Amino acid sequence: MASHGNDAARDTYESKVPPFYYRPTFSDCQLLREQWIRAKYERQEFTHPDKQEPYSAGYREGFLWKRGRDNGQFLSRKFVLTEREGSLKYFNRNDAKEPKAVMKIEHLNATFQPAKIGHPHGLQVTYLKDNSTRNIFVYHEDGKEIVDWFNALRAARFHYLQVAFPGASDADLVPKLSRNYLKEGYMEKTGPKQTEGFRKRWFTMDDRRLMYFKDPLDAFARGEVFIGSRESGYTVLDGLPPSTQGHHWPHGITIVTPGRRFLLACETEPEQRAWVEAFRKVVDRPMLPQEYAVEAHFKHKP
Repeated sequence: MASHGNDAARDTYESKVPPFYYRPTFSDCQLLREQWIRAKYERQEFTHPDKQEPYSAGYREGFLWKRGRDNGQFLSRKFVLTEREGSLKYFNRNDAKEPKAVMKIEHLNATFQPAKIGHPHGLQVTYLKDNSTRNIFVYHEDGKEIVDWFNALRAARFHYLQVAFPGASDADLVPKLSRNYLKEGYMEKTGPKQTEGFRKRWFTMDDRRLMYFKDPLDAFARGEVFIGSRESGYTVLDGLPPSTQGHHWPHGITIVTPGRRFLLACETEPEQRAWVEAFRKVVDRPMLPQEYAVEAHFKHKP
């Protein structure tokens, strides 16, 4: 450091970082930050590209501990990622011919969730099944192994998007490779008639999908709400209509959509402020052409 300085050291140790490789920030989990440092200095992966094969080869298979959908137990499952087929698969038995699930790279997201999963290496993988969100929760005892899986998924998404958007630059594509949730936490909600009692649910704001679950580790959401832009008739209001009854938590939020109003309640004022800020970020963002198709699907849901 004394002789070269930080910039020169960075130029050396980061000379060949693949564009898809996740560069952690101070707000990321400890695992991502630690593995970035080990990859850079200890293993020198970004000065020797041959060491990048675990996540750049376009194919990866191995075993991860996966949480059972119904019993909540973590069991060892074989996973296979193949860029050629554009999919991530997992198998319930080592000798199984058919996969238990096929997740299309096109609709896949991965985000580290150590606190929620209860393991420092916990990874949440989300994909669309019949246009509904499905969650699976996995971990590996070896930190390098799970971060390699994460970057292999990002690499597969990167190469898929390069084909889908041939004119796009790396800088355009990299933010689309994986995303952290805008906000998660408990709120109370009531049903469409707004005469039912309020029930406590776990909410996740994932891009424009607001999902709610009975339990944070549920495989499927109980419901999903599309949140469009202000120009399309979406608004977020502080508080609840004066006639609202049945909520235990005092700090209300009303989400106005073209079809109906959604009434939510938070336990504390800071939580309410944080949720309102997250919702307004989404509402203030103009919709992309492909998001209108997603919105149309939500409108036609029974």
